[in-house]
Amino acid sequence: MSRPQLIIAPHKGKAVLRRHPWIFSGAVQRMVGQPQEGDVVDVLSADGRWLAAGHYQDDNIVCKVLSFDTPEVGTDLLRSRIAAAVAYRRRLGLFDQPGTNVFRLVHAEGDLLPGLVADWYNGVLVLQAHSLGMHRLFSTLTDIFARELEPYGLHSVFDKSSATVPGGCTDGYIYGDEPAEWEIAEHGNRMLINFFEGQKTGFFIDQRDNRELVANLAGGARVLNCFGYTGGFSLGALRGGAQYVETVDVSRRAIELCNRNVALNFGPEAPHRGVVADALQYMASAEMRDRGFDFIILDPPAFAKNHRSLQQGLKGYRAINQRAMEAMPAGGLLMTFSCSQAVSAADFQTMLFTSAIMARRQVRIVRRLPHAADHPVSIYHPEGEYLKGFLLEIS
Repeated sequence: MSRPQLIIAPHKGKAVLRRHPWIFSGAVQRMVGQPQEGDVVDVLSADGRWLAAGHYQDDNIVCKVLSFDTPEVGTDLLRSRIAAAVAYRRRLGLFDQPGTNVFRLVHAEGDLLPGLVADWYNGVLVLQAHSLGMHRLFSTLTDIFARELEPYGLHSVFDKSSATVPGGCTDGYIYGDEPAEWEIAEHGNRMLINFFEGQKTGFFIDQRDNRELVANLAGGARVLNCFGYTGGFSLGALRGGAQYVETVDVSRRAIELCNRNVALNFGPEAPHRGVVADALQYMASAEMRDRGFDFIILDPPAFAKNHRSLQQGLKGYRAINQRAMEAMPAGGLLMTFSCSQAVSAADFQTMLFTSAIMARRQVRIVRRLPHAADHPVSIYHPEGEYLKGFLLEIS
């Protein structure tokens, strides 16, 4: 029995021909059949040529493409894509890094598996689906991962899709043992992960290289880690010899885990303070200004979830960056990020320019800061380069 079909309107097929893995609803002239959320559909041109196959979504992105080359999108294709993803991380040396045992194993479109994120946490594999079609494949995917990762000591598989799958699901272990808490290591720092309560898949793996850069720059500095979550950047700063580190986050649970992570690595007397507070309000306070921070890290959540909220999101980024620039001494360093896919690198740099003007400070770009190499970006899907960061010197 043939699958449902999406027929692309005339003159609307350029993105498909350029192998962009998202089919938008506005490009679809009509549907043949009645696809349901998560079904595999074929994508055809107006004159009937087969173009692609992927998972149907009842959304603006109506299809996430699994293949432009063959209509066969079953287990064999999944197995080959996962094997390639594992081989790529092996070439990067990620399975045997000294002092680090956490990294991204599958980066959705960047590994030709749109709708799937898979992160490796010292033997626990966390799967997160961003489409119902991919979530339905978790049993098959788990079997494939179990075979591919057996040489590396796969301990458990955790499904962390409750917030990302249409209709929701229940987070929990779907393979192996079920530890309530798990320990990982990054650049020699030990960290505790709670997969049930943690953000994203449990930790912000994409900042691994940037946390190492903080360690290289933080010697003798007074560091403010704003939106600090469980303290990844703070641990890097302490490892690098910071004089004093403060971690600010609105989540009490995140700060409690941050404090535990600091004590685990540097003992109860470490020069660190965890602060439960709204970051924007804290940055406007006299308390913050009196601390004399000369290295500030801003890694906020996505202020612009989509293009409709872009301008409002940019206002939020501008507010926090302006306040940071105003508070810093001459020669201070500001490491600032946006993880909003809707915010382009050009948008973000223009926002920083405006922040510098409004703060009346001289600002130099020291380095642009992308996510780590385990987050590859398809040349056909520039949206995959979601993390934008800058290291700035303020004078």
